Amino acid sequence: MAEELFRLGLHDLHVALGGKMVPFAGYEMAVQYPAGVMKEHLHTRSAAGLFDVSHMGQVILRPKSSYQALALAFEALMPVDVLGVAEGRQRYGLFTNETGGILDDLMFANRGDHIFVVVNAACKVADIAHMQAHLSDAAEVIPVLDRGLLALQGPQAEAALARLVPGVAAMRFMDVAILPWQGVDLWISRSGYTGEDGFEISVPDAALHSFAEAVLAQPEVLPIGLGARDSLRLEAGLCLYGHDIDTTTSPVEAGLTWAIQKVRRTGGARAGGFPGAARILQELSQGPERLRVGLRPEGRAPMREHTSVFAEDGTPLGDITSGGFGPSVNAPIAMGYVARAFANPGTRLEGEVRGKRLPVTVADMPFHPTTYKR
Repeated sequence: MAEELFRLGLHDLHVALGGKMVPFAGYEMAVQYPAGVMKEHLHTRSAAGLFDVSHMGQVILRPKSSYQALALAFEALMPVDVLGVAEGRQRYGLFTNETGGILDDLMFANRGDHIFVVVNAACKVADIAHMQAHLSDAAEVIPVLDRGLLALQGPQAEAALARLVPGVAAMRFMDVAILPWQGVDLWISRSGYTGEDGFEISVPDAALHSFAEAVLAQPEVLPIGLGARDSLRLEAGLCLYGHDIDTTTSPVEAGLTWAIQKVRRTGGARAGGFPGAARILQELSQGPERLRVGLRPEGRAPMREHTSVFAEDGTPLGDITSGGFGPSVNAPIAMGYVARAFANPGTRLEGEVRGKRLPVTVADMPFHPTTYKR
């Protein structure tokens, strides 16, 4: 029997816009619109694209005693400095397990009297249960069930959104704010998943359709589907949970050490104390056995997920976890894990495509420069 899929609040709008609907993380989602993936990708890079990401999980953590007690309890679930996030700011986080693997990656914001969390769609049930199990003394864990989530991304995202919500122009990368639009509160962060400047906007369900239509009415904006979302984030060198990171990969292997602040590392004021700390701190000091790297196949043929990677002498090194064609770089790009000795940019390797070993070179990420407004 086919899995029953959830529908997003804007399902009818996606269909009316010509969206090609496919199953994704338990939802019916638009993979592309009539413009097509290539055009949608390049439009986001040159102007602005609107993504419906309402499938993701939105959660409020409301402290039972103090915000500080909540921040420290939340910190005990991940190798990230929660206490140091200023009010009105957001940070990238990672739930880890006892073996140092990643349960999910997420965004969380200090909103003064509570923490607002956004988690991945495929993990949200497990993540909410995880937070309820571990934070019940410090917080009420409140899933937000009456709001959609939209992402407006691209160099002209600010111009388009500021016509509707003038206050966004003053925001910088990773700022969060609650700003009014037509009598409702929008919860806005200046962040996203494309490498471009842009915003993520949590909108009450009752206003979701009218707000989406108002954004799409701006001359810079096109609707963008999952296909271009994936190629944009791959060019930006950003991980997709369940592909590039999962319960078997540590944050250090995944190249996410920038997300582990000094205060949580060995010698820091609040070092360790998170699940998997023994492995993660050891890998930080001694290096992991393997690393996530950028890869550039030669020629025009992409190397897709699960492609095996070998040294030039035939030694198996690892696998590609994400791969495809990068429209902005006009070439195939990929990322994956290789043994650390082979992880330096410029190292020549081979990927096995349909039984043939083809040349691929380790490359720096991101493949396309980021344009965040800092």
